[in-house]
Amino acid sequence: MSSPTLTRRGLLAAATGLAVLPFARRPALAATPVSLQLSWLHSVQFAGSYLAQKNGWWQDAGLDVSLLQGGPNAPVEPPVVSGTALVGISAADYTAAAVAQGANFKIIGVAMQKNPFAIASLADNPVATPADLEGRKIGMALANTPVLQALCTLNDVDFDAIQIVPTQYSAQPLVSGEVDCLLCWETDLPVAMAINGIDARTMLMADHGYAVHSQTYIATEESLRDHRAELVALMSGEARGWDAYRGDTDAAAELTVQMFPDAGLDLPTQKLQAERQVPLMFSDLTDQHGFGWFSDDSVQANIETLALLGREVTPQLWDRSILEEVHG
Repeated sequence: MSSPTLTRRGLLAAATGLAVLPFARRPALAATPVSLQLSWLHSVQFAGSYLAQKNGWWQDAGLDVSLLQGGPNAPVEPPVVSGTALVGISAADYTAAAVAQGANFKIIGVAMQKNPFAIASLADNPVATPADLEGRKIGMALANTPVLQALCTLNDVDFDAIQIVPTQYSAQPLVSGEVDCLLCWETDLPVAMAINGIDARTMLMADHGYAVHSQTYIATEESLRDHRAELVALMSGEARGWDAYRGDTDAAAELTVQMFPDAGLDLPTQKLQAERQVPLMFSDLTDQHGFGWFSDDSVQANIETLALLGREVTPQLWDRSILEEVHG
């Protein structure tokens, strides 16, 4: 998946205020310092981690976790390779690219069960299925052309019948009628339009065969060998945090705004984004096995989609052993 741009995040004014949390923090003796490298700027996108930190669930497990902000100039992979971060939040296509260049990463958990890429359109001119793209103008970054090509291949759509219009990451080209639809994340431009009273529709690409794990947790093979206890503790805290998030997304949004008052987040946007993340992050699979779980079938679907993106990987890129300890 192409990295979200700063313009994308700028459109999401996300905010939160601290809700009363029922769990008292218990000081941990000699907590081990580790870092979790986030994939983007602070927002409710990572609210499960904020809940784990603020509730002291990592401290309870013997960890002192620092959350390292990502962004356009802060790629995830280098800190994980160097050991600055024990775990990074990435995506399967980025991890596949890094492994092809010699990195020894494993995907140890999957936060977003459904890829967030979507086709957004207006209610009076909707794109409801991939076939509807034929004859339409789509606004998107040219770097995401392989993503659109993969969607077309998966759904027998004539890619050449779609007119690509290079645009900035903004809803304006759609609202002004310059294009018929946009390639974007389900949780950003559609949220921005909804907040501004624009009646938009989204077609989630994951519902039409585009299977690329997103918001994945990556660690090195060395960490899996030498720091398993810390990995289990970190992922256990993540699971607790995201389960709490699911239970009260408004409180998670409020906490996010409270923790990052200078991030330019607005509470209504953060609340709506938090709500719309839930069906992407939780599924029958996670209900049965626990947060972050992935199945052999989902791995195979990822392998097939990644091949369409020019990334050849094997099932060995994924390692479920940490989650098995967390949820077992």
